[in-house]
Amino acid sequence: MSLSIGIVGLPNVGKSTVFNALTRAGALASNYPFATIEPNVGVVGVPDPRLAELAEMFGSARTVPATVRFIDIAGLVRGAAHGQGLGNQFLAHIRETDAICQVVRVFADPDVTHVEGGVSPERDIDTVITELILADLQTLDKALPRLAKEAKFAKDPERSRVAEAAAAAQRLLDQGMALSADAASACIDLAALRELHLLTAKPFLYVFNCDLAELADHDLRKRLSELVAPAQAVFLDAKTEADLAELPEDEAAELLAEAGLGEPGLAQLARAGFRALSLQAFLTAGPKEARAWEIRAGATAPEAAGVIHSDFQRGFIKAEVVSYDDLIAAGSLPAARAAGKARIEGKDYVMRDGDVVEFRHSAASH
Repeated sequence: MSLSIGIVGLPNVGKSTVFNALTRAGALASNYPFATIEPNVGVVGVPDPRLAELAEMFGSARTVPATVRFIDIAGLVRGAAHGQGLGNQFLAHIRETDAICQVVRVFADPDVTHVEGGVSPERDIDTVITELILADLQTLDKALPRLAKEAKFAKDPERSRVAEAAAAAQRLLDQGMALSADAASACIDLAALRELHLLTAKPFLYVFNCDLAELADHDLRKRLSELVAPAQAVFLDAKTEADLAELPEDEAAELLAEAGLGEPGLAQLARAGFRALSLQAFLTAGPKEARAWEIRAGATAPEAAGVIHSDFQRGFIKAEVVSYDDLIAAGSLPAARAAGKARIEGKDYVMRDGDVVEFRHSAASH
């Protein structure tokens, strides 16, 4: 799938360092604003321990995880909605993404300047949200007269639905509230607003870039998590993550243990990004590979088959499905079949995360 998450934040908060560690892409990370001008794109594997188990069971030669696309976007500054810094460019790039990941600086380092003069996670979060809200209000100011005219003269009730949702969104944004966090309580139909590509309607997640001492401060982490709820919060030390990304697996595990960390923060971020995009994974396994395939939650079996190959969707006949947990408990696919845990599903079946699937299709479909 081509869904993507834009990594945003003020300059010098560690965006590009996080991106480099995620993708090992070598994107420029420098101690001055706007080091990132053109967005860098990286495809990141989502850690999934189920694949190793399937590979052992099926004798797979390799494992292939599901992926998430991250885009490192130019740093935002106060006034971006009015063109300050690289504001217009920033907003255009983030509008093309499906979710927003804000990197927030928590660490204090006198050698790394802060564009606002001092470290304040609360202020930095508010600055970014405010600029996105102002940009959305500009979009709505331009769109509302057209939508009102369409609602009045068009016979399509869908246009009235869009116009009503846009007017409600404008009222909410005028109160300084982001759509992704507050639309549900205000009963705003976000689906009706998709054509406007509003920035604050996108799912949000937050990465708090801490030093190791701050990572161990549970009270600090609790306070910052509550600050951005219901959005997901991930805590990591970007410098440590960058070091881990360059090490062999055994040495990385040793460094994690020395730092008192359970797993890399980037693994948590990849999974959080997957959830923010409302994605889930189904699994396939055989001698060549054990693989996780990303699909939208709610996808049907034919749509899942189409992720593998469009011909599979066009010629879909049925799917043999067994849940990962049932398969592991049975010990093998034949045993799962014998226990009645493998099911034959048709075109209306809605996929579940962790389904292990074999699709059957007509070769004549293409």
